Amino acid sequence: MGGTMSKKKRRELRETDEGFERRYFDVSELRVVRSDDEDEPVKIIGHAAVFDQWSEDLGGFREKIRPGAFRKSIGRDDIRCLWNHNSDYVLGRNKISKTLVLDEDERGLAIECTPPDTQYARDFLMSIERGDVNQMRFGFYTIKDNW
Repeated sequence: MGGTMSKKKRRELRETDEGFERRYFDVSELRVVRSDDEDEPVKIIGHAAVFDQWSEDLGGFREKIRPGAFRKSIGRDDIRCLWNHNSDYVLGRNKISKTLVLDEDERGLAIECTPPDTQYARDFLMSIERGDVNQMRFGFYTIKDNW
């Protein structure tokens, strides 16, 4: 494993979901923000990834994300905020609807998502507010790594 991957190969992997990886990191901030102004939309904010923190055990190895890991993707890709990686439950998108704002800050990959006013989104918001859901995770394709 490792090395660089051609654009064609990355596109093929995206189309088949082969090579897609998911990572779980503890985050200390995932919350729903509701304004007193009824015209202001509800927001989900937090960090989907934290830099320089060890991941969970990935079958005998752990890894850290370095600052800068998301910079190109944020500027280039149409990224979706999904519930449990399920494309049936889109909560926001950064390029098309601009309902997902992504930023690499000093801590990691910060998100601000404005979910749709749908029943599934309201259910998810309740789960976050109650504390039943307190983590985010992200999916990615490895373009370059080293062991």
